[in-house]
Amino acid sequence: MTLPYRNRREAGEVLARLVQELPVRESVVLGLPRGGVPVAFEVARAIDAPLDVFIVRKLGVPGHEELAMGAIASGEVRVFNQDIVNSMRISPAAIDVVVRREIEELKRREFLYRDGRAPVDLRGKRAILVDDGLATGASMRAAVAALRALGPAEIVVAVPVAAVDACEDFRRDVDVCICAATPEPFYGVGRWYQDFAPTSDTEVRDLLALTPEEAHP
Repeated sequence: MTLPYRNRREAGEVLARLVQELPVRESVVLGLPRGGVPVAFEVARAIDAPLDVFIVRKLGVPGHEELAMGAIASGEVRVFNQDIVNSMRISPAAIDVVVRREIEELKRREFLYRDGRAPVDLRGKRAILVDDGLATGASMRAAVAALRALGPAEIVVAVPVAAVDACEDFRRDVDVCICAATPEPFYGVGRWYQDFAPTSDTEVRDLLALTPEEAHP
């Protein structure tokens, strides 16, 4: 495959061929919204697996919101960086304010994307986390930490393009990490797509709403 990819669909098709090489196991494909969902759709279609969205919301330190003290994710899973919480002396009350605000936003997005459908059960299954690329990997790292609490038998991180260091880091953290391309110098995820237009909420919702017959003709 010669970079750049034409779009996220082509990137997903390339990634799907690599995911198909994994040993057969009951799997669920989870796209990180929004750009990871069109990529994840192609992977799910190729391996005939359910597709769901896995939403991660950063918990910013009050007054220093760019600094993450933790994250929440689909299923209201919460993970905290206790070193940051302790070093910045963040009170339980202050944490609760941030958590409540982000839970409301997470629920809003889940309702918007799933339209009332329940999340796919991950217990005992291979969970394949997909995004359109890895630069620092911060969102994916939070997703992996939260996902572990939901009981999958195996966690796979799969992306069409990644920085070499980010890819190597995840190979140490999860069962399998698939990076279809690791160009150097990396520059950024968008550099490796001809069309890197933002994915809309409507597109995410439409992809998730497809029936198995529509998704897997």
